[in-house]
Amino acid sequence: MYALIQLRAQPTHRARIIAANNILNALFMIASALIAGALIGAGLTIPQIFLLVGIANAVVAAYIFLLVPEYLLRFIAWVASRFIYRFRVRGDEAIPTEGPAVLACNHVSFVDAVLLMAASPRPIYFVMDHRIFKVPVLGWLFRLAKAIPIAPQKEDPVVYEAAFARAAQVLREGDLLAIFPEGGITRDGQLQPFKGGIMKVLETAKAEGVEPPVIPMALTHLWGSFFSRIEQGGAMVRPFRRGLFNRVGLNVGAPVPAAQVEPAMLQARVGQLLALG
Repeated sequence: MYALIQLRAQPTHRARIIAANNILNALFMIASALIAGALIGAGLTIPQIFLLVGIANAVVAAYIFLLVPEYLLRFIAWVASRFIYRFRVRGDEAIPTEGPAVLACNHVSFVDAVLLMAASPRPIYFVMDHRIFKVPVLGWLFRLAKAIPIAPQKEDPVVYEAAFARAAQVLREGDLLAIFPEGGITRDGQLQPFKGGIMKVLETAKAEGVEPPVIPMALTHLWGSFFSRIEQGGAMVRPFRRGLFNRVGLNVGAPVPAAQVEPAMLQARVGQLLALG
């Protein structure tokens, strides 16, 4: 927690936040001693007090997870990247620890966003196809992560415009935004042509005075896994196609200034990262 405070707190407020946290810890320790004494005085046994403390912790933890879902999401991402896959990240030092940036990655499976969460030291806001929010469990997870739904302009122009406005807001507030420029999950395992959505994201952000760098990324060895679309009958129909603990990876490239970004160039950068295996 102290590492998180030092990482996230503004330098001008860091010492005050740590001091306030120490004061709160001391107050709660005093309060807990008084409450425990009152419970013993009321006739409760030590095991009963431990049970009440456990229940209280569970309630508070649930509240914190809903209030700040980052912790729950990072835990889920950690479990998925270590117990479902053997996940290796290369070049993650290129992901900025502060300031806005756009993460541009190939789209291979339904868990790409979860793996990116596991690789990033900071929360990520994802721009995702609105239909994925209807997928059981994953839809709930992405809503909890405050992912930004987007629909084709012809299908729902309101959702389309709202997605770019929200993306610009995320960048204006200095956060990380992730986008899958292919516009959908690959159906043949190959890198698909990049669409112009990322250019509109950058143009909208520039109009608000923000020109974030774009970080190219490539997820590797995910094609053929349970969460990909390799099966002709649909995704996620053969759980043990490749067994458990498959080795998958994420290769992160050097940042590209916003002014130099073009879909074809960015696609070539991601393709080069894919070739690294």
